[in-house]
Amino acid sequence: MVGLGETIEEIRETLTDLFKAGCRLLTIGQYLSPSKKHHPVIAYYSPEEFAELKKMAIDIGFEGVVSGPLIRSSYRASEMYIDSGKKENPAI
Repeated sequence: MVGLGETIEEIRETLTDLFKAGCRLLTIGQYLSPSKKHHPVIAYYSPEEFAELKKMAIDIGFEGVVSGPLIRSSYRASEMYIDSGKKENPAI
């Protein structure tokens, strides 16, 4: 999730760390505060900024990236997983 006050460089570092740890499929979504008692949203990212984050992740080497304001961690997870397997094994 983004929107908690992170910098672009912090996002890049996090993506790089995730990739180095073996993560190959990624979802990036907007943080939405569930209540006034929770951490506030610091920044709302535009669809264009989410597209830039997706490009950043692809450039790092991620095989599958879904990035957008309403994306959650399970969004299209099975399709992304199946699609990533097709790259390694075209018979899937």
